[in-house]
Amino acid sequence: MVTHLLRVPPPAAPPLTGHLPFTDAPGVPDPIEVGSRWLTRGGRPWFPVSGEFHYSRYPNGAWEEELLKMKAGGVTAVSSYVIWIHHEEIEGRVRFDGDRDLRRFAGLCARHGLDFIPRIGPWSHAEVRNGGLPDWLLARTAAPRTDDPAYLSPVRTWFTEIAGQLRGLERASGGPVVAIQIENELYDRPGHLRTLKRMAQEAGLSAPLWTSTAWGGVRLPGEELLPLYGGYPEAFWTEADGGWPDTCRTHFFFTHQRDDEAIGADLRPTGAPDAGTLADRFPWATCELGGGMAVAYHRRPRVEAADIGAVGLTKIGCGSVWQGYYMFHGGTNPPGELTSLQESHATGHPNDLPVLTYDFQAPLGEYGQLRPSYHELRLQHLLLADLGHRIAPMRSVLPEQTPTGRHDRDTLRWAVRTDGTSGFLFVINHQPHEPLPDHPGTAFTVDFPLAPSLTLPSTAVTVPSGAYFCWPLRLDVAGLRLEWATAQPVCTVEADGRTVLVLAATDGIAPELALDADTVVSVAVPSGEITPVAGRVLVSGVRPGTDALVEVEAADGSRVGLLVLDPATARTVYRGPAWGAGRLVLCADGVVFDEGRDEVRLHSPAAEPSFAVLPAPDAALVAEGAHLRQAADGVFTRCTIEAEPLLPVTTATVTSVRPGGRAPEPVTGVRGRASVPAVEDVDAAAAEYRVDVPEDLLRDPAGVLLRLRWTGDLARAYVGDVLVADQFYSGRVWDIGLDRLPAGTLLTEGLRLEVLPLARDAPVHVPGQSGDAWREARVLDAAWVVTRRWSVRAG
Repeated sequence: MVTHLLRVPPPAAPPLTGHLPFTDAPGVPDPIEVGSRWLTRGGRPWFPVSGEFHYSRYPNGAWEEELLKMKAGGVTAVSSYVIWIHHEEIEGRVRFDGDRDLRRFAGLCARHGLDFIPRIGPWSHAEVRNGGLPDWLLARTAAPRTDDPAYLSPVRTWFTEIAGQLRGLERASGGPVVAIQIENELYDRPGHLRTLKRMAQEAGLSAPLWTSTAWGGVRLPGEELLPLYGGYPEAFWTEADGGWPDTCRTHFFFTHQRDDEAIGADLRPTGAPDAGTLADRFPWATCELGGGMAVAYHRRPRVEAADIGAVGLTKIGCGSVWQGYYMFHGGTNPPGELTSLQESHATGHPNDLPVLTYDFQAPLGEYGQLRPSYHELRLQHLLLADLGHRIAPMRSVLPEQTPTGRHDRDTLRWAVRTDGTSGFLFVINHQPHEPLPDHPGTAFTVDFPLAPSLTLPSTAVTVPSGAYFCWPLRLDVAGLRLEWATAQPVCTVEADGRTVLVLAATDGIAPELALDADTVVSVAVPSGEITPVAGRVLVSGVRPGTDALVEVEAADGSRVGLLVLDPATARTVYRGPAWGAGRLVLCADGVVFDEGRDEVRLHSPAAEPSFAVLPAPDAALVAEGAHLRQAADGVFTRCTIEAEPLLPVTTATVTSVRPGGRAPEPVTGVRGRASVPAVEDVDAAAAEYRVDVPEDLLRDPAGVLLRLRWTGDLARAYVGDVLVADQFYSGRVWDIGLDRLPAGTLLTEGLRLEVLPLARDAPVHVPGQSGDAWREARVLDAAWVVTRRWSVRAG
C-alpha cells in the first residue's frame, strides 16, 4: 500500500482586490470584478466556462440551435474571433449580412443567457489567410501589427464598424459582452496593445474585462489587459518528425506554470522576451484549452475525448478559475471572392491548412456533430456550474512527491484545491500516445492546517491506467457533510423533497461514501453496506446505476440523496430548465433546453431515441410527430420515442469512376514543410468517385451526413466544379453535411469525390498507421447518418 501525502500550508496573505483597472458598467445587477486569485460576479466567486464558436464559419440559420447545444454542454460564455477578412475582403465593402451578422449572433447569445466575448483582433490568427488581415491592408503597410499610421487608420475604421454592430449589447444596456480580446499572440509590443485598446474604446466598444493572450513570454501594457492562457494536448504547428511535443506533454501534469511557450511558436520571432510572472497580480484564466486540434498538411494529429477531458480537469486542479476552450465548435471557411481564406504556404505561413474545413476535432463538429469529448467536458462543466463558486477561491496545492520531469511516467499525478478545511482531490493517470501504468494499493492523506487530516479511501484502491477524476473532501450538501467520496461530483437536483447529489463512479474503483456521523440521522442504501467508523458512516459496495440512490436524513431535518452513476451513464447527464423545473435528463445523444419555447429537443440518429428524466414532470410528455413510451429506469422515468424510421437503408452508393494514379512527388514550402500538392497534380493522380444522393434525403437534408471511411493523402468533394468539402487524411472519418450542398446542382451534377494517394517519402506525420495500404487513394465505405430532431413538451 502506498499512502500519498499532501500537507496543506497555512493560508497565505489574502488575495489582492481592487488593484486592477477593470470596472463594470454602473448599475448592473451582477457587477464583475477581478482579484488576484479569482473573479467575482454579483459579489460571488465566478467560474466562467467559455467556448470558441466562429459565427462566420457556420450557417446563420443554425446558430441558435448550436448555441443551445453549447449551453447544454455547460458553456456559459461564447467567444468568437471577429475575422476582418471575412467581413471586408474587398476594401470599403464591409459585410455584416448572412453568416457575417455579428449583431444577430451576439443577440442570440443574449437571448439564451450566454455571455459573449468578441476577439476583435485586428490580427486573429485562427488559421485564416493573413491571420485575418485583408490583402488590401497588407498592400498598404509594411509594418502591420504596429503603430504605423498606415496600419492604424484602417484599423480605427474597422473597430468603429464592430462597435456599431455591438451598440446596445454592452453591459450598460443589459447586453452579453463581458470581455473583449485585443489582438492575439502579440508578444513584444505592449505599446501597440495599449494603442489598440484605446482605439477600441474611442470607437465605442466597452466591456468589464479587456483581455490578451499571455502565452509565449508575453509583455503586457501594465495591468490594462487580463492575461489569458491555454494548453493543447497535441499540436499541428510543430515539425512532422518531432514526435509528441514536450510542451503538450506538460498539460497532463499538475503544475503552477501557467505559460505554454509552444502555442503560436511557429509564428513568434525567436528570442521573445521573458515577461516574468503575472501570477501574483492576476488570476489563472484560460481562453485556449484544446477542445480539439486542427490538421495541417505536414502534421495531422488525432485528439481523443480522454485527451481533451484530462487536460480540462488537470487545469482545474492546477488552479484555473476560467475554463476557456478553443475550439468548442468547429466550422467551415467561407469561400473567398478573391482568394481562398485558409492559412497556407502561399501566404507565407508555415502551415498548409485545408481550403474549407475547420472542424478542429471539436466537441461540436463542423456540421454540429456531437463528439465524445462533448460529453466528457459536460461532466466537468456540470461540476463547475454547481460548485465552481466554491472551487474558484481554493488554492491549488501540490504534494511534495511530484513527477521528476515531463517524461516521468511512474509518479502518480495528483493535486488538491483547498480552502484549508475542505477541498477537491484531483488525479490524472492519462496522457496520449504513452499510456501511464496502473497504481495499485493507492490511498491519500491530506493534512489540513485548519481541520483534521483526511485519509481516504478506507481500503487502498488501484488507480487504473487512463483514469482521471476529482473527489470531494468535506463537501456540504444541504445539511449533510460528505467527508469524502471515491466518485466525482457531477451536479445536484431537487427531486421528491430531497436534494440529490449526482456522483460519477470511475471504472475500476469501487465507490465509497464517508458521511460525517454528526450530520446524519439515518441512511438507507439500495445495495452495499453501512459501517460506522470513527465518527463517520461509511457506505461501501453500492452498485453504480440509475437505481443507486443512497437516501440520507440529515441532522438538521433535510433529506439528501447521493446518486452514484456508472461512468458511462454519468456521461449522458444533462441538467437544465425543462417543463417548468430544473431537471436531470439522461441521454446518449444531443439535448437542448429551450426555455423560451418551454420544450426540450433531442438530436439523435437512433431509430428509437430515448431519454430519462428526474424528477418526472407532473404532466405527461408529448413528442411531436411520435408516440412516447414511458417506463421506470431506477429513480428516473425513461421515455422512448417510437416513430417510423426516416431512412431504412443507411448504406451510401459510391461508384468508382477512375482509379488513383501515382502519388505526386512531395513538395515543400515554408520552413521546408510539406506543401499541399498543386491542383494539376491532384487532378492527374486522384482517384475519382461518384456518390448517388437519394432524392428522399434532399427533401429534408438537415441533419443528414455522408460519412466516409477512406485512405490516402487528401480528399475533396465537388458539386459540378464547386469545391464543397475537403479533408487531409488522419485516420478519422470524413463527414459531409448534405444541407451545405446546393440541392439543385446536386441533382443534375451529382457529388464527385477526388482522393489523392500519398507518396511513401512524403514528410507528413500521420499517427497510428502501419504498413503502406493507408497511403492508397480509396473510399472504403460510406453511409448516410441521419440525425433527427425531436421536440418534447409537457402535455
